[in-house]
Amino acid sequence: MNKEYFNRDYYKRFYLNAKTRIRDKKNIPVLAGFIFSYLRHLGLPLRNVLDVGCSLGEWKQSIYSQCPKTKYDGIEYSEYLCKKFDWKQGSVVDFSLKKKYDLVICQSVLQYLPSRDTLKAIHNLALHCRGALYLEVVTKKDWHHHCDQNATDDAIRLRTGTWYRRELSKYFRSIGGGLFLVKDAPAILWELEGV
Repeated sequence: MNKEYFNRDYYKRFYLNAKTRIRDKKNIPVLAGFIFSYLRHLGLPLRNVLDVGCSLGEWKQSIYSQCPKTKYDGIEYSEYLCKKFDWKQGSVVDFSLKKKYDLVICQSVLQYLPSRDTLKAIHNLALHCRGALYLEVVTKKDWHHHCDQNATDDAIRLRTGTWYRRELSKYFRSIGGGLFLVKDAPAILWELEGV
């Protein structure tokens, strides 16, 4: 997918227009509250967060309002948004930062990539994560059973949840709710807390 695809019109349609946006604006603060609470429950620190595909910065707002001492870094592929919000420009496939993060967020990004690049992206996310990954991606089942296809971008590549779980399991263990812990994360999981 080329950078020009993610232009002003794309964000206007899928994020700003109340009739065609992909989610309610209240979604991110509620989701952030769940994630931050769960990580606290597991005893994991939340000193820094990396948001890969940071878009309009909705996560940044939630992080600063709910965890004001947490440092935030955003990576964005869209040239339009990088100019508008001064994000670091990069691709989930090959961006490289010199540090690891307590939480890495990757929401609605991987479905735009061919499978080969998605494998590289998952590996790259693992390289930058020392705690938890929050991953949201549209799967084949989601597309057919959960998505409002009039409001969801159809320029995506659909893979099965089984495919994602298999590839993620090379680096992470699933703990539900779209959260994955790196395999060596210092957290005690009771048997039924893992998926």
